[in-house]
Amino acid sequence: MNRIKEVLEEKGIKQVWLAEKLGKSCNMINAYAQNRQQPRLETLMDIANILDVDVKDLITSNKPS
Repeated sequence: MNRIKEVLEEKGIKQVWLAEKLGKSCNMINAYAQNRQQPRLETLMDIANILDVDVKDLITSNKPS
């Protein structure tokens, strides 16, 4: 699971903008944001760089807290 959607909302950034920056389709970014598909590690790192966050901020833990 990832937190891409939450981070985009926190920063006020649209999925379309991220898609353009990444060179990916809007459908692909939406699939990432809705957790229907998980990005490859390289893509996740690119997203973190574009959004200026630590890659750890884009990942949710499966462990109970």
